[in-house]
Amino acid sequence: MKTGKRIVILTGAGISKESGLDTFRDADGLWSKVRIEDVATPEAFARDPVKVHEFYNQRRRQMVGGNIRPNAAHRALARLEEEGAQQAIEVLLVTQNIDDLHEKAGSRNLLHMHGEMKKARCEACDHVTAWEADLTRETLCPGCARPGGMRPHVVWFGEMPLYMDAIMQALERCDLFLSIGTSGNVYPAAGFVRQVRRAGRAHTVELNLEPSEGVELFAETIHGPASRIVPDYVARILGEKMI
Repeated sequence: MKTGKRIVILTGAGISKESGLDTFRDADGLWSKVRIEDVATPEAFARDPVKVHEFYNQRRRQMVGGNIRPNAAHRALARLEEEGAQQAIEVLLVTQNIDDLHEKAGSRNLLHMHGEMKKARCEACDHVTAWEADLTRETLCPGCARPGGMRPHVVWFGEMPLYMDAIMQALERCDLFLSIGTSGNVYPAAGFVRQVRRAGRAHTVELNLEPSEGVELFAETIHGPASRIVPDYVARILGEKMI
């Protein structure tokens, strides 16, 4: 399969759902159980930090103490990065997910555009630190030692996603763009395929359980469980014969 040498991969909640993590936008997802305005905005944190902390503490506990492991899709992308390097293939993985399943699978060239659940950030001094325990209003910042400012290191609605300059540069120069497990209705990530199309050089592929809202923008679409279709597509990229 001719794919080029620079690959950008966007992943969303759909790739982690098969590992047992709740998605946000499915019919039974997190946003069907709690209002975004109550737990996922800077205004919500200013208004009721206790409620916001408890919401994210519960999610962090699930990731730290639960039986959550990478699935075959995560492992396939890590394999693509490692084995692709032997074929001079550059792989950048951009994830909307705040879990660490890509890291656990072995991915290294990875950008968490929406932050990371197992990190905390101080609003007072911007110090970011690895964090697996609960956060409270009394938690002291390891950087400035002040209480009251520690928050989950995640991007809330109304905040700018992380690493956007690096992501845009990679989209401009890539030869293959893969979108995996995304709904296609969360911006700016939903607009990445348009950015790639404007650059005019890359093949665009959607790998998703079902068609996304922007499915018509992709040159190639493959639908099915991520744990099946992602390993198959990685094998195609690496030039392996499919049985």
